[in-house]
Amino acid sequence: MGLFDRFAERASQFVSGAWFFALCLLLVLVWVPSLPLFSSIDTWQLVINTATTIVTFLLVALLQNSQWRGSEATNRKLNAIANGLADTMDSLADVMAAQAPAGHRERMREQADNLRQTVGLERSISSGGNNHGAGSVETQRRLSSKR
Repeated sequence: MGLFDRFAERASQFVSGAWFFALCLLLVLVWVPSLPLFSSIDTWQLVINTATTIVTFLLVALLQNSQWRGSEATNRKLNAIANGLADTMDSLADVMAAQAPAGHRERMREQADNLRQTVGLERSISSGGNNHGAGSVETQRRLSSKR
């Protein structure tokens, strides 16, 4: 994980806690009675508006990074589960080879292939297709060698 990702993760953990909310509340409570320190009410309002806009802008970027990484982790886990399910379907088709009609075996293999292709499409959409696992070239070679 890169430096920015580590920073974004720590910032996300901090801003989602009660201490950050207390800090924001304290900022507002300090700002409200500070009106006499400013020459006009417009300047007084501009200070809080500028501060909150800057904080919001930065937090959106950090939280978006954390959300994206969480989504990618979920996709990798789901892809691994789907790949395991497809492997199980292949193994089950092999076990049933002597017991089930050929059409049923072939249908299970087709379903396993369909599952792998669907997962491969998801992987290529979500992460540019550069991860190994379900839907990868290695998986396709392995599928070919099983037949």
